[in-house]
Amino acid sequence: MVYRDSSFLKEMSIVFIGFMGVGKTTIGKAVAKKLYRDFIDIDAEIEKEYGMPTSQIFNQIGEKAFREKEKSVITNLCSQKMKVISLGGGAFLQEEIKQVCLENCLVIFLDLSWENWKDRISLIIDSRPVLQGKSLDEIEELFYKRQEIYAVHHSKVSTDNQDAEEIAEYIVESLKLAWELYGVK
Repeated sequence: MVYRDSSFLKEMSIVFIGFMGVGKTTIGKAVAKKLYRDFIDIDAEIEKEYGMPTSQIFNQIGEKAFREKEKSVITNLCSQKMKVISLGGGAFLQEEIKQVCLENCLVIFLDLSWENWKDRISLIIDSRPVLQGKSLDEIEELFYKRQEIYAVHHSKVSTDNQDAEEIAEYIVESLKLAWELYGVK
């Protein structure tokens, strides 16, 4: 990407992508706080709008309606500056969402190994409709299939064996260094 105005880099919204349960919301909130930006969790925004949890939206209204709303919300937010946005694990599957994020925001992929992610499954399985009724083998297959989707990003941060605060600090320091290198005021 080539930007005529280097201050544009500093004002770009930041989008976190990665598999469900990787820590996009927790890390995103910490990064937003450190950068004095608003934090937006896309799933929480959609839940607010429908007045029900994602799993209920999937059951009552359907995944297709959820994905359409997701696209609309993300497209709108990606045109705004100075936000930190956490996408749902499946959002980047939609090509339009992927393109609008990559063109308008800094996309950071939070990567976690399958071995470390597996340890979190009991904490998240009930709240993730995509995991309902799936065996561990099927979930592992989904995990690796999604890794291909997340492979297109601006930056990748490994989250294995680190806590959210350490990761957030690393991301913020990396951004500050990049802004300095590119002469962003």
